[in-house]
Amino acid sequence: MSSWFCILLTQAPAQSLPDGVRKGQYNLQNGLALAGYDPVGYLITQKALKGSPQLTTTYKGVTYRFATAANRDLFLKNPAVYEPAYGGWCAYAMGATGEKVEVDPDTFEVRDGRLYLFYHSLFNNTLPKWQKDEPNLHRKADANWQRFVKS
Repeated sequence: MSSWFCILLTQAPAQSLPDGVRKGQYNLQNGLALAGYDPVGYLITQKALKGSPQLTTTYKGVTYRFATAANRDLFLKNPAVYEPAYGGWCAYAMGATGEKVEVDPDTFEVRDGRLYLFYHSLFNNTLPKWQKDEPNLHRKADANWQRFVKS
């Protein structure tokens, strides 16, 4: 199965939800996805770039900010490619426990064209834990996320 097919399969249920349901399931801080970081920046530059309040768009009830107009335009062409996995919740926690856990926007991994975010505090960084068992945790996280996005 191709990576792009898996991405679309994983994203499809969340994309088809009513706006209010999507907004209720996504990790939003002050009403913003990714705490205001640019979703395209992660994939293009492999860096967490703060978005600008002047470069904002709302897609299906979820509001994103962008570092550049070019990034915003790329997002608008194909939002499903740039939206974070699991609604922006911690990928490790989604796989390990099926819970929605806050993330550190600077702790992330881009794998197979998908953005995964992770919890990171002074004494706990879940990214290395995810990387040690990524195939298993990824499979479990995909299944667990479906519980949240079923309509």
